[in-house]
Amino acid sequence: MIRNFIRGRLKNVQPTDTYFLKLYLAYSEIIAMKYLPLDPAIFINNRKHFTKALKSDSIAIFVSNDEWPRNGDSLHKFKQNSDLFWLSGIEQEDSMLILFPDNPDKKYREVLVLVRPNELKEKWDGKRLRAEEARKISGIETIVWLDSIDALLQSWIHLADTIYLDSNENDRKATNIKSREYRFIYEIKENYPLHKFERAAKILKDLRAIKSKEEIVVVQKAIDITEHTFRKLLTFIKPGVYEYEIEAEIVHSFLTQRSTGEAYSSIIAGGDRARTLHYVSNSEECLDGELILMDFGAEYGCYCADLTRTVPVNGKFSKRQKEVYNACLHLHDYAKSLLKPGITLVDYTELVGEEATKQFIKIGLLTKTDVKNEDPENKAYRKYLYHGISHHLGIDVHDLGTKTGPLQAGMLLTVEPGIYIEEEKMGVRIENNIWITKNGNIDLMKNIPVTVEEIESLMKH
Repeated sequence: MIRNFIRGRLKNVQPTDTYFLKLYLAYSEIIAMKYLPLDPAIFINNRKHFTKALKSDSIAIFVSNDEWPRNGDSLHKFKQNSDLFWLSGIEQEDSMLILFPDNPDKKYREVLVLVRPNELKEKWDGKRLRAEEARKISGIETIVWLDSIDALLQSWIHLADTIYLDSNENDRKATNIKSREYRFIYEIKENYPLHKFERAAKILKDLRAIKSKEEIVVVQKAIDITEHTFRKLLTFIKPGVYEYEIEAEIVHSFLTQRSTGEAYSSIIAGGDRARTLHYVSNSEECLDGELILMDFGAEYGCYCADLTRTVPVNGKFSKRQKEVYNACLHLHDYAKSLLKPGITLVDYTELVGEEATKQFIKIGLLTKTDVKNEDPENKAYRKYLYHGISHHLGIDVHDLGTKTGPLQAGMLLTVEPGIYIEEEKMGVRIENNIWITKNGNIDLMKNIPVTVEEIESLMKH
C-alpha cells in the first residue's frame, strides 16, 4: 500500500571553502551533487530535537514531495519536502523518513526509505542513492527499500499509540492542490482510524526557526556565492542592457560556484517596474538615468540567500536618487538594530513604521499634516512602504517561524525596507540576512557593498 502510494504520480490525482573541502574529501564517494556534502551533524541534531518533542509511543512519518508535471511527458525539476530534507538531508524523490524513538527494536527507531537502485531505470534517469551513500548524508543507519516497506510500517504503527503526520503549514502557502503529504494523511487515517494523530508541522515550525551554527555555515556559503555574483553585476550593468541579460549573468554565476541555482525567481526591475514587488518578467531594457532593483539569492545545499540591492543603471546616483536611497539605508540600519531576542515582529514593524514616517517627512514624501490626519489602520507611510520589513529565512526563502511571538536567539531573518514612489517612477529596496544571537546580531551580508559610495566606486567602467 505505502510503496504504491509513494511511487504514484501526481497525474493520477489532483562557511568557508576549507570546511566544505574537508567534508568533500570525507564523503567524496557519495552520489554526485552540485554542492559539496553537508555536515551530517545538521540532520542528526535536527532529528534529536524533533524526537525529543514527540509524545511517548509515537511514530512520525514523512514522505517526499510529488514530481510535478510540467507539460506533456515532462516534469518540473524535483524539489524535496523541506521538512524531510531538514531531518535527513535526502533530496531524492520517492523517499520516506520514519522516526519511532520508542520502537522496541532499536534498529528501527530511525528508518530512511529509498527506491531500490535499478540498473535499467538508471540508464534513463541517472544514478540513485546506495544505502551507504544515504547513511553518510543523513547519519541514519537503517535503510529500507521502498518495495519492502509496507509490512514493516504496518507492524510499527500497530506498536504506536500516536502517529505524527506532516503537512505544509507554511502561512504563505497559496495552492489548493492536494499534494502528496495531504493524500498520505488521508490514507493513513483511513487505514488506522483508532490511532491518535498529531501534527508534525506544529513542532517543526518552532524547531526550524532556530538555526544551528552548522546550518549558518551553509547559509553563509549561499550568501558568499550571492555576494560574488553581485560584485560581478556591478561591472556588467550599463545603459542598454536588458533585465533578462542580468538574470542570465546571475544564473551563470550561481551554477559556476556549485549553487543548485536560484533560491527563488530573481526580480530584476528597472525604473518604475521596481514598484512591483514580485516583478519577474525581467524583459525590459535598462535605461540611462534609471535605478534598477535586483532581488536575488543563491541556493546552496537547499539553504537560501536573499539579497536586494538597488543601483543606478549608469553607475551614478542622481541627487534625488541618492537622497531616497540613503533614507532607505537609514531604515535598513535602524531595523537591524531592533532585531533582538524578545521583540515581536508586530512591535518591530510598528517601530520601523514610526521611523519611516520621520524619514518620509524629511525627504518630502509626507507632511506633518498627512501624519496628523492619517488613518490608524492604514498609516500615511504605507503609501510608500507597503510590505513587511522582515521574514524568516532558511531551507525555504519564506521559512517557518513565528509572526506574533517573541523572536529568539538562533532565528535568521531578512531585513528589507523599501521606498516606492509612484510619482517619481522609482523603487528602492535594500535587503540583508541577519542571524539573531544572544551576544548580538550577525549581519551575514556585511561584506556586500551597500553604500552609495561603495556602489558607485565598483560601477566605474
